[in-house]
Amino acid sequence: MSVTVGVLSLQGDFAEHVAAMREIGCSCDPVKTVADVESVDGLIIPGGESTTIGKLCERFGVGDAIKGLHAAGKPIWGTCAGTILLAKEIVGSDQWRLGLMDIEVARNAFGRQVDSFETDLPVEGIEGHPVHAIFIRAPYITRVWGETQVLATFSDKIVMARQGTLLNMVKGTAG
Repeated sequence: MSVTVGVLSLQGDFAEHVAAMREIGCSCDPVKTVADVESVDGLIIPGGESTTIGKLCERFGVGDAIKGLHAAGKPIWGTCAGTILLAKEIVGSDQWRLGLMDIEVARNAFGRQVDSFETDLPVEGIEGHPVHAIFIRAPYITRVWGETQVLATFSDKIVMARQGTLLNMVKGTAG
């Protein structure tokens, strides 16, 4: 059985995500429409500008299609802005979001662009293989509840979590 992963391609670093998935041999397609979302077996919501991505999801009906994907039990992985869009709560913001994950996030929590950095993170369940994480105006998770599991922290801040078929993290690559 062939599995196709979609990468939400409305704004942000979607081309890099598509290229990375194809590089490891995964069938991966850019996703821009409701029909595109409905055709994939899983979805990656990449980094970018969460407010812009949210407005485009709402305008084109893609947000409801993503919620349908989740309701069907298909996996969704949010990186950076994707983490913000998956969150049920955003500190100090009422911006549009999918609201699928029992987390509260703080936007741009690690500082401005000039404060960007990289580090290797130990991740629960990936023993002996740290994830190389890239923090560029990255959010972090301020609170989790329900079934959400914390998978990684940096400086006592939650930077990766999972809830059922939902996963999020700062931008990173397995190392």
